[in-house]
Amino acid sequence: MVLQLKRKPTPDKLLTSPVRGSLTVASMRPFLSGVAATKPFTCLPCLFRTSTRNSFQRPAFTYTKRTTPRLSTALFTHSARRLHAQEAVDQAAAINTAASLRPTTAPKPLLDIKHIRLNPDLYSQNCIDRNYKSLADYPHKINALFAEWQAQQKAGRALRERGNMLRRRLAGPGSTSRDDPVEIINEFRDMSREQILEEARKVKAELAGIEETEGKLQAEMERLALAIPNLTSDETPRGTEPEVMSYINNHPEPEPALSDRVWRSHVHVGAELGLLDFAGAASSSGWGWYYLLDEAADMEQALISYALTTATRAGWRQVSPPSVVYGHIAAACGFQPRDANGETQIYAIAQSKEDAARGKPELVLAGTAEIPLAGMKTDTVLDEADLPLKRVAVSRCYRAEAGARGSETKGLYRVHEFTKVEMFSWTLPDQGETEEIFDEMVDLQTEILGGLGLHCRVLEMPAADLGASATRKCDIEAFFPSRRERNDGWGEVTSASICTDYQTRRLATRLKTKEGKLVYPWTVNGTALAVPRVLAAILENGWNESEKSVLIPEVLRPWMDGREKIGPRHRMN
Repeated sequence: MVLQLKRKPTPDKLLTSPVRGSLTVASMRPFLSGVAATKPFTCLPCLFRTSTRNSFQRPAFTYTKRTTPRLSTALFTHSARRLHAQEAVDQAAAINTAASLRPTTAPKPLLDIKHIRLNPDLYSQNCIDRNYKSLADYPHKINALFAEWQAQQKAGRALRERGNMLRRRLAGPGSTSRDDPVEIINEFRDMSREQILEEARKVKAELAGIEETEGKLQAEMERLALAIPNLTSDETPRGTEPEVMSYINNHPEPEPALSDRVWRSHVHVGAELGLLDFAGAASSSGWGWYYLLDEAADMEQALISYALTTATRAGWRQVSPPSVVYGHIAAACGFQPRDANGETQIYAIAQSKEDAARGKPELVLAGTAEIPLAGMKTDTVLDEADLPLKRVAVSRCYRAEAGARGSETKGLYRVHEFTKVEMFSWTLPDQGETEEIFDEMVDLQTEILGGLGLHCRVLEMPAADLGASATRKCDIEAFFPSRRERNDGWGEVTSASICTDYQTRRLATRLKTKEGKLVYPWTVNGTALAVPRVLAAILENGWNESEKSVLIPEVLRPWMDGREKIGPRHRMN
């Protein structure tokens, strides 16, 4: 049997997206050419046998892009998420663990390792900017491993050439090639057939060892590359402070010293009106859970309907996604089930010993609809004519939120389970078209929050606040009277992120262009509305101390039987 052997693919043999008018971080990615084949080669097992016999309309509330120098954020005392060195180590270890436990049925990540190798300083500095300092030497480690891999490749080629010469020698004295080195021809000339077969066995064993080493080096390069965060957009401020882009609606108390308005926390309002039950939830489920009662439960459904209506009118197609997904799908989207210490980040469903022994993939509760939406197109080839794909979904979200509970997270602000309306889109790998979808998301977020009458600010988030998958992120923070002593009352209610091809490469989601090339689409995700925090902001901002009532935003009244206020009532229970 004669086989046409090809060189083993290089570790960075990956399809790369063509980027027009692209982000600096993506435009440097070159196309990779195919791999040439070597000479025909007879496999050694066969040699032994022979010897023995592949139309959106802009909303009323608009998000204004920056046309002036950045505003100073010193007055707002916003504290960006500061990732400590140990936390970065934990995240990297979690990614590495997820990679090593990835089931065989999972999509194989197709990372652009070549781009990392060619730009190690860029990726190293990006890790530092993103506060992943413990990962800053990973790009240079990848280069060192690649050099080792090349050395193994060279040794393997020499052994294959020697194997070819052994085959020709067994075929007969006149079967030598004019390219064969004279010294090796002379070495084989006086060897018997049995000696040549013994030499062939040695070549086979050495070649198997080299191929095993190559595989381990490739796996280690992939492990390190998986841990490296996405490159950062030029639009993203470096450092830890966000840039204030714009405001939504007027501040309800622009001069607190001159105001006699009485503010209450949503926890107080909920207790006063009998809308929230934290004690019952603590008994049934623990801290971080809650019951919404009567008008609060009505308002949850009204908020969902309002956000869905706003998004679907703008051309976003509705999806009802599963709440349970494979752990490797969540990891591919940048969400790790556990950190290096085994602490739960998102909830995993317990497996039986039998399922674990069979290698059955772990299931987790989705922390956001972004995960199942991205997973919809796993191992799928999209058509350029269908892009952008715009989807909006309502789901229950589950967050373990490790850490001690304190006044910062009291009430509905940070909970383990909540309802959220999420937008998700696949776009062409083009900066201009992707940013158009991104701006559309922020416009919709602005319209939704503006219609609720909430005072908010739109922020361009700094590099230190970005998760591993995002290259750019905008948050919108609403004013919470109960948080005035912390961060001047601001609290995050929505976010929107561009993830370029970070998720699609890990999910093997590809795009067939008009020219027939296979590239990777980009993904964009954004919160249309997260119920608990928005509901809390409405209760606090709409509270009337003298009437003991809450004003219902006008846009929600069609879904709340036309009621204008939530007032006190006498309850038997």
